[in-house]
Amino acid sequence: MGISIWQLLIVLGIVILLFGTKKLRNIGSDLGGAIRGFKKSMSDEEEKKQADQDNLEGQQAEQAQAEEKPKEKQS
Repeated sequence: MGISIWQLLIVLGIVILLFGTKKLRNIGSDLGGAIRGFKKSMSDEEEKKQADQDNLEGQQAEQAQAEEKPKEKQS
């Protein structure tokens, strides 16, 4: 008892008659832009997290080197 292709086509036809193709095109492009913006912000957030992680690892390496230098002077 699923929806057949004919029922979908009828619903699509009614939607086109109610809203018009121009308005549907605008809605589609707005939705596409929103999805692109969401994906971009998610990838930017991932890049930011990776940069923060790399920065933290660099600081830890610098601290480890700084701690080793006084030990070398004592020897």
